[in-house]
Amino acid sequence: MANTDVPAAGMADRDLIVRLAFGSMAAQTLRAAVRLRVVELVGDTPRRAAEVAVDAGAEPQPMTRLLRALAGLGLLKEHAPDSFSVTPAGALLDPCHPDSLTSFVRMFTEPAIVRAWEHLDGSVRTGDIAFDAVFGTDFFSHLAQHPELSAEFNAAMSQAVSETAAALPRTFDFGRFTTVTDVGGGDGTLLAGVLDAHPGVTGVVFDTAQGLAEAPKTLERHGLEGRCSLVAGDFFRSVPKGSDLYLMKSILHDWTDDQAVTILSHCREVLPPGGLILIVEPVLPEVVDTNTEADVTDGGITYLSDLNMLVNVGGRERTRKDFEDVCHRAGLSLTSVTPLTEAAPFSLIEAVAD
Repeated sequence: MANTDVPAAGMADRDLIVRLAFGSMAAQTLRAAVRLRVVELVGDTPRRAAEVAVDAGAEPQPMTRLLRALAGLGLLKEHAPDSFSVTPAGALLDPCHPDSLTSFVRMFTEPAIVRAWEHLDGSVRTGDIAFDAVFGTDFFSHLAQHPELSAEFNAAMSQAVSETAAALPRTFDFGRFTTVTDVGGGDGTLLAGVLDAHPGVTGVVFDTAQGLAEAPKTLERHGLEGRCSLVAGDFFRSVPKGSDLYLMKSILHDWTDDQAVTILSHCREVLPPGGLILIVEPVLPEVVDTNTEADVTDGGITYLSDLNMLVNVGGRERTRKDFEDVCHRAGLSLTSVTPLTEAAPFSLIEAVAD
């Protein structure tokens, strides 16, 4: 006899589960589109699938199926049978687009990232970092051993930060500071956005030599060689002295609480009177509420990022209380959290010396 106490599954609920189960397939469809240069080959005007296939060195029928899948995902539009054009979202898969996300897609569909996710259940059971077990080394050491992957990672981080680099100077008053050190600043994209908007401010991009590899090109492109210096080092050992603002975007979430405290403590050691530490990261709510505007807009991505930190690097996304705790342990007081609405889901977390 059927259990009449259990409600029948609604179509919307079933559709949700099916879409989620197909999520990895959608990601690999994006990866194939980037690797085959589909958006570049389709171009600005509608093209036949067979023409795209010839230019991509692919078979016509499978290419048609790929293009239709991309149309189903909203990245292409099929105007007539086998005739496709690129949508505004799809255009972001063109490496020549100013807001391109091609390196971001390549990196987050890269087997080195994806393989660790296959062991998420194990990481949940043990708390161990799946990546380390799969590859026999930690994520950042793996990057150091594979220069091409490291370059792709740096490019992906640059693409990921571009929106924040545009929004941050409009949201926070950098003009009251003299020198900003971007801790873990990579290729300098974020700090370049700040310095472009505040010509009276100078800057320092601090990262490993590997992380700074593309930074000279960024500074040259923005004409900032005279206002911004590059310093190579290890923030687990120290950070450069001489700035009154220390900026960190998407750095602490890569690390455990103890490691985050170490990074913050080194910033605290060189912070002058009146200085400030500005952390740019998502701030998780105390309770997940998909009815709030923030969670609806985010679509669960920040919580997936939290799991990505778990399986690949051992870090975590944090709530306000979590940030207060690591700041307190580092001799800092968290003074404010301000949503960066133009670059959701990030917030500006301000901390000063106790």
